Amino acid sequence: MLRRVVVCRELYNAALQERRDAWSSHRRGIGYLAQANQLREIKAARPDVGAVHSQVLQDALRRIDKTFKSFFLRCQRGQVPGFPRFRSQNRYHSFTYPQAGYQLNGRLSLSKIGDLKIKLHRPIMGVIKTLTIKRENGQWYACFSVVVPLQPLPPNDWAVGIDVGLSWFAVLSDGTEIENPRLLAKQQKRLRRAQRRAARRKKFSRRWKKAVRMVAKIHRRVFNQRNDFHHKLSREIVNHYGLIAVENLNVAGLARGMLSRSVHDAG
Repeated sequence: MLRRVVVCRELYNAALQERRDAWSSHRRGIGYLAQANQLREIKAARPDVGAVHSQVLQDALRRIDKTFKSFFLRCQRGQVPGFPRFRSQNRYHSFTYPQAGYQLNGRLSLSKIGDLKIKLHRPIMGVIKTLTIKRENGQWYACFSVVVPLQPLPPNDWAVGIDVGLSWFAVLSDGTEIENPRLLAKQQKRLRRAQRRAARRKKFSRRWKKAVRMVAKIHRRVFNQRNDFHHKLSREIVNHYGLIAVENLNVAGLARGMLSRSVHDAG
């Protein structure tokens, strides 16, 4: 699967270069359709590109098209646009099946790849629309986007006010105190040790990359734990109350002060 990511990245960079050259030499733009029509010739010339599902290749071209549309939209709004950049191997980690080419029946079957073992974190509910295969910290993930019918909650007259903080994660107006898990603080010892190990390594060496992956793995663990805590707590509050009032905090300002680490740790 890593080879598929490499091919998609090369296609993305080649499409970006073609757009830049077309504008610099002829002052004209190239759209998605014009580049997608070249895929047949590219696949005939390069067997490694032909080994990738056609819709996966089309999605790589759609990515660069969305990038340029966002760039032009920022220009129209008077924002700092940031011209689209080439993607290195450290900035391109996934490929997407937008409509077809995959099947989930106990195993995950991918077109032109084969059957793969998969660990489902939860049952798939709804109609699967897209599948993205992503590589992160040496692990591969299959991310499904699904359409689920809207199921409104029953009417509820209970109301609650929520005061968020750092000593306690939140205090409800009925007196309930929700403890702050301080997930990053609990991993500080391991994190400092991993960061010191990475600092001692020669940059971009094999051992340095391994040490950097360990640092990223710790951050990913904290990120997953924090997301799990937030989603479970918010789901519980929404299930129990019909009206929820929260204070309007300047989180961005708090995150720049002396308590920035604690604010980020609480999320």
